[in-house]
Order: sequence, then structure tokens, then C-alpha cells
Amino acid sequence: MSPEDALERLDVFVGEWAVATSLAPGPAAAPRARTSFEWLSGRRFLVQRWEVDLPEAPDGIAIIGLDPEKDGFLQHYFDSRGVQRVYEMTFEGGLWTLERDGSDFSQRFAATFSGDGSTIEGAWEISHDDGATWEHDFDLTYTRVG
Repeated sequence: MSPEDALERLDVFVGEWAVATSLAPGPAAAPRARTSFEWLSGRRFLVQRWEVDLPEAPDGIAIIGLDPEKDGFLQHYFDSRGVQRVYEMTFEGGLWTLERDGSDFSQRFAATFSGDGSTIEGAWEISHDDGATWEHDFDLTYTRVG
């Protein structure tokens, strides 16, 4: 698969999304959260930006591009707390995954696009023992709004 074909698969992300999380105690208490995806000029990198109307939840930006060493993508993550991380990312057949092995803890995310591309439902997991055991961290649901 050519780099252009691989990147073209990410077109389904492009647009504006409302985000809901299981961290909120209920829909009425859920903070307003949105994310957007757009191509950087040249279509080599997909830029994700998000804002959450909750002081303890970070706003941020991520840059997604091809992984030069593996068959997949890398997501470079930066947030308003000053946190920066690199996740290995895959996207195939409507399944989106992110994963990183950190010295402090490891994380992984798996989400599925709905058949019509209007929602993405997924969950984050966390491991504090080098991936020997994983526990559910929180759910995320993206709903396309534009």
C-alpha cells in the first residue's frame, strides 16, 4: 500500500465531533467536549484538536502521521498540562487503536466506527505493571456534528 493510500484511510476522521466520556456522573453533568480532525497542508499529517469545558480535563492537540518503521501510524500527543506522549496507532476496517508503553504506566485505546461513520465508540485501558494486567480507565464516544 502506498503512503498516500494509507493516509487516505484517515479521511473518515476529518470533521467536527462532540465527545462524551464515562468520567462524567451522568449526561446532565457531562462537560461540553469537542474534537476536530483536519489535514495539515500537504495531506501528510492529520491534526486533531480537542477542548473540554472541565478544569481537570486537558485540552490538547495531536499530530498523526505514518510510522516510518512499522506498518501503521504514530500519534504525537500534547496537552494543556504540558504532557507529551507518542502512541502507536492503527486504523483498519473501522477499528482505531492507540497504544503506548511508558515507564510510569502503559495505555491502550480501542474504538469502532459505526457503519455510517457518525459515531466512534471506544475505551481506554491502563496498566501499571508493564502490560501484564489491564484495567478499564474510561469510555469515549465521538458523535459527528460536522
